[in-house]
Amino acid sequence: MIIHFLLGSGQATLRQVLLAISIFYQLESVRVRKIGLIGGMSFEGSAVYYRKINEAVCERLGGLHSAELLLHSVDFQTIVDMQKSGRWDDAGERLADVARGLEAAGAESVMICAVTMHLVADTVEASVDVPFIHIIDETARRLKAAGCYKPLLLATRYTMENGFYQTRIRPHGIDVMVPDAEARERTHNIIFDELSVGKVLGQSRDDLILMIEAAKAEGADSVIFGCTEICLILETDKLPLPGFDSTAIHAEAAVEFAFGD
Repeated sequence: MIIHFLLGSGQATLRQVLLAISIFYQLESVRVRKIGLIGGMSFEGSAVYYRKINEAVCERLGGLHSAELLLHSVDFQTIVDMQKSGRWDDAGERLADVARGLEAAGAESVMICAVTMHLVADTVEASVDVPFIHIIDETARRLKAAGCYKPLLLATRYTMENGFYQTRIRPHGIDVMVPDAEARERTHNIIFDELSVGKVLGQSRDDLILMIEAAKAEGADSVIFGCTEICLILETDKLPLPGFDSTAIHAEAAVEFAFGD
């Protein structure tokens, strides 16, 4: 349509017409792979994924382009009940079932839109044949590229205390620090009682920044937003240490996969 308009207007140069044709065929030849998102944990964090992935695809392709994706949003309360009762195997099977459904529906990759639930990532990854995009691996790559090897991890108590995060990231040469027990409890409550339901409080932001300052004094060289809701209250460039937003990093990795980068 655009090419016909340029030709019909009599105002386009040959170079402009050829450029329009080139862009048209480039866009036609782009095949954006379909991303499968396991979301809802919480819906606030999943909304950030949806927006960031679509914004990135639109930026690449222009116009009104958006991502080819499938989102299965689970009922977070059922997952939280499993977490609280230590039923991680059940939680893993629940998310694995969701992953299989996404693959059957045409997803060409699967990702969990929640850091804590990467505790069961091995179960989910083993349940599908398509690639699984792991948030810890992607975060580790970004930290290494920036020369940061001793980050503070701000996350749920499960993520900070279980050990799965440290185990996964340690082979990358990264030694994760966590706040003290009182600060871990405070961070956990900020995530579940506030951020997961859309509450962003100034006092909570101040408390998190104090934790980062304390970690810096103890030798931390950076801070990981180790929960997908932390980005709702902190900004990576307004902290005492360089910040790494897991949600943004994970979403960018999804877009890279979609375009075959």
